Amino acid sequence: MNPGRHRWTLRATTALTLAGFAGLPWAATDARTAPEAPQRDEIAHTVQQGDTLEALARTYLNAPSQWPLLQVRNKVSDPRRLQPGSVVWIPVRLQPSEAATIAFVQGQATLRPHGGGAPVPVAPGGRVEEGSVLQVGPDAFVAVKLADGTVVRVRARSELQLRQLRRRGRAGSLQSVLEMRSGAVESTIPPNGETARRFELRTPRAVTSVRGTRYSVSVNEAGQTVASVLDGSVAVQSRQGAAADSGGALLRPGQGLAVASDGTLGAPRPLLPAPDTGHLVAVPQDAGTVTIDLPALAGAAAYEAQVAYDADFTKVLRHGRFADSHLQWPTLEDGTYYLAVRALDDAGIPGLPGVSTFSLKTRPVPPLYQQPAPGTVLPTGAGELRCTQVPGVSWYRIQVAADPEFTQTALDAQRLADCRLSLASLPAGRYFWRTASQLPTPALDEVDQGPFAQPQPFTVADRPGTVPLKALQAQDGDPAVRVHWPAQPGQRFRLQLAAAADPAFADVLHDTVLETPEWAASHLAPGEYLVRIQVLDPTGLQSDFSQPRLIRVGSGIRSGGGLPVSTSDGQPVSRP
Repeated sequence: MNPGRHRWTLRATTALTLAGFAGLPWAATDARTAPEAPQRDEIAHTVQQGDTLEALARTYLNAPSQWPLLQVRNKVSDPRRLQPGSVVWIPVRLQPSEAATIAFVQGQATLRPHGGGAPVPVAPGGRVEEGSVLQVGPDAFVAVKLADGTVVRVRARSELQLRQLRRRGRAGSLQSVLEMRSGAVESTIPPNGETARRFELRTPRAVTSVRGTRYSVSVNEAGQTVASVLDGSVAVQSRQGAAADSGGALLRPGQGLAVASDGTLGAPRPLLPAPDTGHLVAVPQDAGTVTIDLPALAGAAAYEAQVAYDADFTKVLRHGRFADSHLQWPTLEDGTYYLAVRALDDAGIPGLPGVSTFSLKTRPVPPLYQQPAPGTVLPTGAGELRCTQVPGVSWYRIQVAADPEFTQTALDAQRLADCRLSLASLPAGRYFWRTASQLPTPALDEVDQGPFAQPQPFTVADRPGTVPLKALQAQDGDPAVRVHWPAQPGQRFRLQLAAAADPAFADVLHDTVLETPEWAASHLAPGEYLVRIQVLDPTGLQSDFSQPRLIRVGSGIRSGGGLPVSTSDGQPVSRP
């Protein structure tokens, strides 16, 4: 008998509305005692001229000796004479079982064998038998490859049971049923031309049935199921209450829908367009995080993003959901990676993916900044940049530019043995500086440079001028004295007073900061004093002290002509 003569279909409608797949009652090996069972999860074969139950058992089950089970199931009186045009039901669970393979693991995941037993850690290359339950932990990812090449990518915090892995005969199409209890999966089912192949992904509220497609399904904490189709088509059927009889919905490429927690199917809707990831070429990072900022997409309520080793996103290292287009994960090793970003609409349905590659370079780690503090103003001709030493690093690179993008550098010093740079030649202005670590490479004319630290701003400004001695005006000779001088808006001043015999100001008698360019005193003892002024600029810079100015404090005793009375050495005469 030629197996190609048989026309057969899967009873998909009944299977889609089932609450679950338990052991079927026709599993008994003795056909005489096998009870009559409801018709579910079966293949409907339309009988052709010359068909026999033994031939059908060979074609579908790869076990001619199991024809009695087909006879009991279908109540056939003569297994060698089947009525052409009638239907013979082939229970799927009687077909040969297959196993899946763990293609990739990132993070912690366990596999609980069918029938119970302690969960075991998942490892690449491991077998996943039918009925096993895969549990993927936080920040983890597992890729499972089925026998027909289908790849199921299971995200963090997911629980997935491979309920059915069967094959039509020895080399026929695969019949796969997966039950997702929580989390999210993405599936890629390669087309192979076999209309009989079956792939179902069930959630507590819905069932999706596909052929030759790429799509994702997730279940959120509220029990809502969302499906998003990129290629091929996906039939979605509710499993809840009256909604299970609604006939379902068919999703085309570029469509998605949501299934409410009560099983109500939403209407298919277009997916949001792909976010713009085209500008990602090289992304500078620090050693602790991977940060990517993308342009916001209109209509996006949130974003999902993945970072993977490969363009097929079978080896996913990072996954996350973000409130905006600012993406951030714990750091990765240096290298080139693939990024896929999808915008989520108001129903939580993922849109089309924006895919790009980016390079990550985090080592050797950059130094830490020491001085100046961010925003500090340094004097022209005297400033210096300093940063910490990094263990194991050979050299340092320091750059200075007038803009934070460093489009035009004012200074660029490389292979510095110490992480410091003089600014003596830098003119006044506002600047940014950044630093990186460098290591030697086998090529003598090249260096292995790590990422730059984030730019820090600073300003170089001229120090304020010293108050000229001739500009320091004094009204003295009386018990009360007043000193004043010219100034620029916003300047403050420091005034010091010392005895006339102390020109070095070794013993300062009075030290005060003034908000205005004047000072008055009426409490000083009669005599001669020296006063000097320092300008405190709004930039934070300070001038040198001015040359000391001599002032006299009188006693108030005057001659008949109205002049202050002094002793022979010039000191004011004190009152008795």
